[in-house]
Amino acid sequence: MLADRFGRQVALLRHARFRLLFFATFASGIGNWLALIALQIDVYDRTQSGWWVGALLVANILPAVFIGLLLGPLLDHFSRKGMMIASDIGRLGVFVALPFVDSVGAIVALAALAGVGNAFFRPAVLAGLPNLVRDEELPSANALLQLVEWSTTAVGPLLGGAIVAGSSPDVAYAVNAATFAASALLVVPIPARLLQSDRPIGRGHWRQLSEGFRVVRSSRALLCVLVAWSIVMFASGIVNVAEIFLAKRSYGSGDFGFGLLWAGSGVGLIAGGLSAPRMIRDDIAAAYVRLLAVFALGVACAAVAPNVWVGAAAMTIAGFGNGGAVVANITLVQRGAADYVRGRAFTVLMSVNYAVLGVAFVLAGPLTDAVGARWAYAVAAAVIVLALVFARRLLAGVATGAERETVADAA
Repeated sequence: MLADRFGRQVALLRHARFRLLFFATFASGIGNWLALIALQIDVYDRTQSGWWVGALLVANILPAVFIGLLLGPLLDHFSRKGMMIASDIGRLGVFVALPFVDSVGAIVALAALAGVGNAFFRPAVLAGLPNLVRDEELPSANALLQLVEWSTTAVGPLLGGAIVAGSSPDVAYAVNAATFAASALLVVPIPARLLQSDRPIGRGHWRQLSEGFRVVRSSRALLCVLVAWSIVMFASGIVNVAEIFLAKRSYGSGDFGFGLLWAGSGVGLIAGGLSAPRMIRDDIAAAYVRLLAVFALGVACAAVAPNVWVGAAAMTIAGFGNGGAVVANITLVQRGAADYVRGRAFTVLMSVNYAVLGVAFVLAGPLTDAVGARWAYAVAAAVIVLALVFARRLLAGVATGAERETVADAA
């Protein structure tokens, strides 16, 4: 059954322009994750300092927060195709420069510049996608791009670790630069008009920025992603921090068990993402609530699992709900925001979601130390249930997920 669904989704790759975007996203994703591993190894080897490694990770994620809050209008005002290519070229330049840098501070600064490219590229892809495929194909297209995201999350780190282990970070940086060059070359043949049907009339940066916030507040679909998914992101942060403690202390399964939990989540993410188009086609609101319930159930089962094998099965269930909900989130935003404000909607929502995730990372450590990993997972499951309640209320009346509000309505 899953193979049949996957086959129908892969059929989208027959469309030449979507195929180019698909492989550009794959090349860019490989570059992102290869870079993250190579940079962490380089900084660790130079400093042996957890503080510097932490600074690197913060530098990589902070641009995604601030760009959405301050620079989101750029994704609607300028060409999305141009923004994708500029993001790739900028990241290419960063990794060409890195082998010639000796200061750890300079490495972290360049990592922040690469983070700026990351923060522009993905929202531009997601905002432009509804113009590239038919509306009925949109959930499947989102699922395929999420499949790329999750696949590169696995392949990129393995490739980065192997390259650095076999040679040096400088070689990994060169490979990284090549991935971004490939991504830019793949985007070039896509006509700009197929990624952006309209642009806002220039009315000042701050007015356009506030317009993006206003659209998010005025749409039930977007408000759901803002509120409910931010709550889910808080729960996810708790799970991410507590997971290694659950594997090593609660299950007594060591590094292998930690990897097994990750593998279970990954399998679930892929299965949930591929199943989402069929689930959300008729009633996205009901499907979204059910997917969050599955996510919460999986996390709760992992909290009480007697061993890592049962825990990994539980995390597969959790991953299924998580993966399906991510595809539903993207579809809600794409259908709930008009084209010439969609880029701002994505960046605002991503900024808030990432900011909440960062707060969760800070608070989850003390929580896990105080109550243990099992109780931390139980707290996370309860938080997802809270998100489910908000989602159900906010999506009431959005029966088909085809809520199409205009900026004029939002204003």
